[in-house]
Amino acid sequence: MRQTILTWIYKAFPFDLKGDCQCFASRSEPIKVSCVINFYGRLDLLSGILHSLAQQDYPRESFEVVLVEDQGGTDAGRKMCEAFSEQLQVVYRPLDKNFGKMGYSRNFGLAQTVGEIVLFLDDDTVLLQSGFLNCLASEFANRPQADAIIPHGFASFALVEDRYDFHDPYFMTSRCMAYRRNVLEELGGFMSHFVGQEDVEFVIRFTMAGKKAEQCSSLEYYHPPLLVPNANKSMAVGASFYQLKGRYPFLVWLLVIVNCSRHASLLLFPARHHKEMGRFGLGVIKGVWACMIGKKEFKYS
Repeated sequence: MRQTILTWIYKAFPFDLKGDCQCFASRSEPIKVSCVINFYGRLDLLSGILHSLAQQDYPRESFEVVLVEDQGGTDAGRKMCEAFSEQLQVVYRPLDKNFGKMGYSRNFGLAQTVGEIVLFLDDDTVLLQSGFLNCLASEFANRPQADAIIPHGFASFALVEDRYDFHDPYFMTSRCMAYRRNVLEELGGFMSHFVGQEDVEFVIRFTMAGKKAEQCSSLEYYHPPLLVPNANKSMAVGASFYQLKGRYPFLVWLLVIVNCSRHASLLLFPARHHKEMGRFGLGVIKGVWACMIGKKEFKYS
C-alpha cells in the first residue's frame, strides 16, 4: 500500500530523486559485500559488531568493512580499527567535515565502497549468525527482482531478562539494511544535511522510484529498541525534514512532515513502545516548529 501511494504521489508531483552522493569508487571484482559502519565513541559497542563480522564464515577476500569515524577521527578509534585489520578487510576513514551530519557521513562511507552489495550497519547492531553475509549474498543472487533486502530485527535488550524489548522487525533503516550498489548510485545516496533518519528519507525516494525491497526472515540481527530520553535527536530529525522544503514539491514535503510526526498521538496510549514513539513524534513537531520560527542549529545526542 505504501509503495502504491508513494509512486502515485511521485507521478502526480515529479521531482529530482537524486541524493547528494555523486562520487563513487570503482567496483572491485573480488569484493562482493561492503559493510559500512559510521561511529564516534562507543568503542565497546563498535567492537561487538566488528567481532560479529570477524566471525562470519564468508570468505575474507569477498567482503570489506568501511569504518567512518566522526569528528575527524580519534586515536582510540583508529587503534581499534587497526586491531581488527588482521581479521577483516578494514577501510578506516575519519570524517573530513560536516561533523554530526549523518547524511553526509553515510555518503562519505558509501563513496568508499567497492562491493556489489552495500550493507549499512549501526555500531550497536549485533549479528549472531555466522552465516549472515553468506546468506545475504545468496538471497540477492536468488532474488534478481529485489533492489534491497530487509533482514529481520530483534531488540537486543530482549537478551536481558525483563528489559524493554519492542522492535519493529522489518523497518528499512541503516541499523541493518542491504542495497544493490547500482541502486544507491542511481539515487545518489543520502541527503547530506540530515542529522538523523537520513535512511528514512532515502527510503521515501527509493520507494517513489519504484524500487523493490524484500523482507528476509532467515537473516537476523539485534539492535537496541527506540528510547527517547530527551527531545534533542527527534528535534534534529524534524529540522532535517523541514530543510527538504524546496527540494520536494510543497505538497509532498507537507505530507512527509505529517507522516514523520504522526506518532505524537501515541503519547495518549499506555504501552511503553507507544510512549517512546509518541515522544519521538512530538520532538519532530518541535523541530519543525523551531525551524519555522528561525532556529538553525540542533544537537543530536
